[in-house]
Amino acid sequence: MEEFRRLVDIMARLRAADGCPWDREQSHGSLKPYLLEETYEVLEAIDAGNDAKLCEELGDLLLQIVFHAQIGAEERRFNADDVCRSIADKLLNRHPHVFGEAQARDSDEVIDNWERIKRAEPLNEDRASILDGVPHALPALQKATKVQKRVAKVGFDWDDHHGPAGKVREELGEVEQAAEAGDEGRLVAEIGDLLFAVVNLARRLGIDSEDALRQGVARFSTRFRLMEQRAEADGIRMQELSLAELDELWDAAKAVLEPSPPAPLPTGEGSKG
Repeated sequence: MEEFRRLVDIMARLRAADGCPWDREQSHGSLKPYLLEETYEVLEAIDAGNDAKLCEELGDLLLQIVFHAQIGAEERRFNADDVCRSIADKLLNRHPHVFGEAQARDSDEVIDNWERIKRAEPLNEDRASILDGVPHALPALQKATKVQKRVAKVGFDWDDHHGPAGKVREELGEVEQAAEAGDEGRLVAEIGDLLFAVVNLARRLGIDSEDALRQGVARFSTRFRLMEQRAEADGIRMQELSLAELDELWDAAKAVLEPSPPAPLPTGEGSKG
């Protein structure tokens, strides 16, 4: 707490009349891109498994929270203590199985209790739909997952992953039909339905679609960079290659990064099998 208070005091000094001009110019609105950027840098550090980097990035993210709290304090709306009190009270209230007499047999029951308690809190009393409260600004994949989890709570869900897998195939066919018809409006809608179905399949398989896509983009980028390096080493301009030749470069890069497992040893004479 001592270091947290020191951070709050530093932020107040930066925002003072004789503080930093840039810091003094900021508002809740102007800081939004930095809050999002720092969040993604935390995720990147987690993916990299780098503790030192994760510690640094969490500090950068915490700075954004303290920054917003300082602006709130200056406007006499709330301060850092209010922010800490709010989340502490929320944790106490939503964990009655830890801080009270309630029971929770597993994590699913914990989540059910959490949602029930959340709906009864004053700030959430006006929610008419189970979908109320899903943040509009969430990345689309995360928002789709959130919506699907909400409706699943009332039983509107597939029994297993075979249902959404079939839906993916169905939606892909409808995308192809819309593309053949040249109907751009319908094509946009069908692409959206296809992506939603893919997210549903990932959810039913226990996969975070946002994280899976992030990893997929990272794999693609790593392979493509290796393609570029190989082409440069061979004195080849990639722009002048045919698609078939580019595919060969891609396959070679993929083989380097993901070598095939060795073939099993024969079990005939001379082997240990």
